[in-house]
Amino acid sequence: MRKFFNNESGATAIEYGLIAALIAVAIIGAVTTLGGETSSTFKTVSDAM
Repeated sequence: MRKFFNNESGATAIEYGLIAALIAVAIIGAVTTLGGETSSTFKTVSDAM
């Protein structure tokens, strides 16, 4: 029973999952922001041509 309560592998897996989710949110936010800027840049170049 002590071995079961002292086992921290489940907590470690949850922590890694939370870190992965946070990284995914950061990537989605960056892509969304840069995507809009990139689109406007391509439109400016296209209009100039």
